[in-house]
Amino acid sequence: MVLETHLRFPLFKRGKVRDLYDLGDSLLIVSTDRISVFDVNLPDGIPNKGEALNRLSAYWFERTKKIFPNHFLDCVDHRTMKVLKAERIDIEWVARSHLYGSAWRAYEQGGRTLSGVRLPSGLRLAEELPETILTPTTKTEVGHDVEITRDQAIGRKLVSAEEWNRLKEATFKLFEFYRREAGSKGVIIPDFKLEYGRLKGELIQIDEPPTHDSARFWAKKYYRVGEQQEGHALDKEFLREYLRRTGFTGEGKPPKLPPLVIEEVSKRCVGAYKVLTGKGKIEDLNLKNVDQLIVELSKQKR
Repeated sequence: MVLETHLRFPLFKRGKVRDLYDLGDSLLIVSTDRISVFDVNLPDGIPNKGEALNRLSAYWFERTKKIFPNHFLDCVDHRTMKVLKAERIDIEWVARSHLYGSAWRAYEQGGRTLSGVRLPSGLRLAEELPETILTPTTKTEVGHDVEITRDQAIGRKLVSAEEWNRLKEATFKLFEFYRREAGSKGVIIPDFKLEYGRLKGELIQIDEPPTHDSARFWAKKYYRVGEQQEGHALDKEFLREYLRRTGFTGEGKPPKLPPLVIEEVSKRCVGAYKVLTGKGKIEDLNLKNVDQLIVELSKQKR
């Protein structure tokens, strides 16, 4: 398991999950086995996580470069890729086709407007929205990201009006591609987040495409409107839900994870890569939901 790297190249940045090294016009991105939840890094690593994220990212980048250019150049090894070095645009472009996560929590409390789009009353948890909605946020190194509007982004000179329109269109096109590809593998992508950058006057996709860390992956076979989807999902919401149920939401000292929880998260990280690339099926992963996990953990304490 790799939690931190020390290569012979200058360190460009150590992010929550990735270590970036400066090669001049390009970067080496090393996907470690660190995991971040609620914008906090947990003390435990997740076996095989970095390799799974790197392989899935490379798989997606190769298949989407004709839809919109990206920074991917080559895989150096199982957890490292070489990419073009671009100027990051400090916006996370979040697209949503289903009502879940923070959007559901706001809706449940009476909110009916999502990034300027009025939602009808009567929607249920995990229900598909009447239309796909863009809910961009700021991109910060520390703290929580905050929703940002088109006018705010242009006013802060994060993007020009033309860039906003181009990146909005690119986000919707990429979202439709990922949803279609995932759907053919029995997976629903209800939301994702992307980042973009500038390189020699051109816009390109950077950071990562949809992975365990940056998107939700629901099993189409087990999808039920009105229910939590984490039991058969291949994303980080399973870990978030476990931590919420055990009292951690980002404040205070991050807890150590029991081995059973680490094992379940690892199965989802590796499973996302295998299922979305056609190398496996969700049914073969033998996933446990949070309720089952808590029961097993309580038995271990007796």
